[in-house]
Amino acid sequence: MKRLEGKVAIITGAAKGMGEAHARLFVQEGAKLVLTDVLEKEGYQVAEELGDDVIFIRHDVTSEEGWAEVLKVAEEKFGPVTILVNNAGITGAFANVAELDYNEYKKVMAINADGTFLGMKAVIPSMLKAGIGSIVNISSVSGLQVAPGSPNAGYVGSKFAVTGLTKMAALEYATRNIRVNSVHPGGVKTNIVADISVFDDPKMLDPTPMKRFPDPKEISYVVLFLASDESSYVTASEYKVDGGLTAK
Repeated sequence: MKRLEGKVAIITGAAKGMGEAHARLFVQEGAKLVLTDVLEKEGYQVAEELGDDVIFIRHDVTSEEGWAEVLKVAEEKFGPVTILVNNAGITGAFANVAELDYNEYKKVMAINADGTFLGMKAVIPSMLKAGIGSIVNISSVSGLQVAPGSPNAGYVGSKFAVTGLTKMAALEYATRNIRVNSVHPGGVKTNIVADISVFDDPKMLDPTPMKRFPDPKEISYVVLFLASDESSYVTASEYKVDGGLTAK
């Protein structure tokens, strides 16, 4: 039996990068998927490639009404949702606190933190109907500790918020068969990183003991474990996938 056989999952930010990698691995393991993103062309293409058990919905994670529509479509198509991967996120502009535009700060917080909260708020009732659920929130090593080189206060603040929201929800629903965990990557080989030229600067790898960036699929295998019943006694936990970066 495949590891996600019989599961219905929503993955946000799934049009490319880590979200796309999660989606491809989840399909291999038997899940029915609702993929969401603001990138329509890429999102529809991924869903088409993955087959009949995958649908794509254009979705802004900061919209509570948008979340209601995603959940409605998911339940009508596949039934109650049993997995949520809150993957959508942005880094925002690199800037110090005094130089960071407030609107930029609010945008990063809205997508990374508010989007995670709204996703859990929308999907938990469906999981309660199903009698089981696993929520995987994608945070960051910047949601555990602050290090030089972090993009901005909005990014760090939002990822710390995701870490806290994860623990709060995990404790609230621990006796209701809903597990909530967070995953904390460092740099990953995705467009969001490539766009800021990290790969062009070897010094960026100096703090990482493994001396390389991971492929997105290396993060996806951890997400898969947390989404599956193999992690049935794991909740309120922080999974670092950072090549040893935060060991120092």
